[in-house]
Amino acid sequence: MANTKITRKRIFEIIKIGKEADTASRLFDFAIVCLIVVNIVLSVCMTFEELDKYANAFHIIEAVTVICFTVELILRFWTADFLYKKGRIISAVRYLFSPNGLVEIFSIIPFYMPLFFPKGLIAFRMLRVIRILRIFRANSYSDAMTTIMIVLRRKRNQLVSSMIIIFIIMLMSSLVLYGFEHEAQPEVFRNAFSGIWWSTSTLLTVGYGDIYPITLFGKMASIVITFLGVGMVAIPTGILSAGFTEYMSEQKDKQGKKKKALHCPNCGEKLQ
Repeated sequence: MANTKITRKRIFEIIKIGKEADTASRLFDFAIVCLIVVNIVLSVCMTFEELDKYANAFHIIEAVTVICFTVELILRFWTADFLYKKGRIISAVRYLFSPNGLVEIFSIIPFYMPLFFPKGLIAFRMLRVIRILRIFRANSYSDAMTTIMIVLRRKRNQLVSSMIIIFIIMLMSSLVLYGFEHEAQPEVFRNAFSGIWWSTSTLLTVGYGDIYPITLFGKMASIVITFLGVGMVAIPTGILSAGFTEYMSEQKDKQGKKKKALHCPNCGEKLQ
């Protein structure tokens, strides 16, 4: 029983994001990332009719990658108690409903569904687009992406608030343009939704040109709304920039404290 537990513990250490000193874990991470990239490339290649002659090879490679992902998922369920420090069943259920667990499950389900529901093969092929979610699993093995996720998690309240402000301005600007332009071009600005499409393309981009104001007051309002759009897009950028600066400063402070802890406070020599 002890040997089994040691084996399970080692498997957990290998399949989680590895440390630089753990060669086996780092190799596992590298292999999973390569499989994810191969699987995504296959998804793109299968859309080209010119490559239909390689369809059998594509399906074989896809099956191999999905089987590898399935084995990985089973191992994560099997060792989830080391992650959550709960019972095996409770830990497995928690992992099942975790973001990473959902991404892994939904990315492999489209491959197995046609085996059980062959009549719905076409519909399930459309679901294969879900496999793009595996990119998030690849990102989890990157220190840079981990930093981004930490900053997004810390600043989520500010980001949500800025999104609400942008939505309010979009709604307000759409109603303003509808009021100015409806009589002049009723076929273009038929309702408030048409105004929302215009305000979205104006606030978040430079406009697509399919809907635009022709009245004097409509053009004047568009100028103001365009300037507001530049400012609104800059708000989330500023929030994220501040978050990255804070996080990097924290990391530097932690590294500085670790270095001080490794040196003698009196003589400054490195401690063994």
